[in-house]
Amino acid sequence: MNFGILYSRIRKDEKLLLSELRDRGHEVTKIDVRKQQFGLSEPPADFEDVDLVVDRCLATSRSVYATQFVDAYDVPVVNHPDTAGVCADKAKNSLALVEGAVPTPETTVAFTKDAAMDAIEEFGYPCVLKPVVGSWGRLMAKIDSRTAAEAILEHKETLGHYEHKVFYVQEYVDKGGEDIRVLATDGEPVAAMVRSSDHWITNAAKGAETDAFGLDDEALDLVERASEAVGGGLLGVDLMGTADGYTVHEVNHNVEFKALNEATDVDVPARVVDWLETRAEQEQEVSA
Repeated sequence: MNFGILYSRIRKDEKLLLSELRDRGHEVTKIDVRKQQFGLSEPPADFEDVDLVVDRCLATSRSVYATQFVDAYDVPVVNHPDTAGVCADKAKNSLALVEGAVPTPETTVAFTKDAAMDAIEEFGYPCVLKPVVGSWGRLMAKIDSRTAAEAILEHKETLGHYEHKVFYVQEYVDKGGEDIRVLATDGEPVAAMVRSSDHWITNAAKGAETDAFGLDDEALDLVERASEAVGGGLLGVDLMGTADGYTVHEVNHNVEFKALNEATDVDVPARVVDWLETRAEQEQEVSA
């Protein structure tokens, strides 16, 4: 098979994926999105004879738009642009989880500084303010006082970009200094790890310690439902443990897995490629 890897930078995750694909004898077409021009009808030459495109774009905007074009060319792509569009936006992500009856933190979205301040006061302190688009825990703020809220809201209001005018306010969940990342393919867990940190943000990209995590029946059910809620695919499902059970705070569509591969005994790239092969075979059957 010929797998197209849509990328803007080859990270360790992509190197692991490329190595596994090549070891199995697959042809790989590396497609640097920075060098592409996407027309309205004819696909770029790099997409010819590709059985399945795997989106690994680093930038969210490139990921969302590029996959839309690839899908419009009738070239199979994972993840699907509908899934990317939901996961790339925290507000859409939260709405999808609620619609899928998946427990998720209480959230309010406001469009002015005054309305956001009212929402923060209603949640009480601490609460959390997040950008609607972003990853690796960047620009997230735990707000402990009205003074801090006023300063952060004023700062966001002056940043200029319209996304900073969308104030995504969320309850603060006391997760005991850890959360859980699950890599799943169409709702089937590949591997899971717990991320621990003294900081309230427990992303591996922020230096959190990682260790393998065994999923119980409740977590398995939530991973499946959360995946279905956003459209399925190769996803990172993030859970937090609370006194009332797990809550899913986010589903990621362009998930990194190098830390997970190091933290568990699972050969994560191999399992991912197993799934990619199955998806490519399914697409060939549909088009036959």
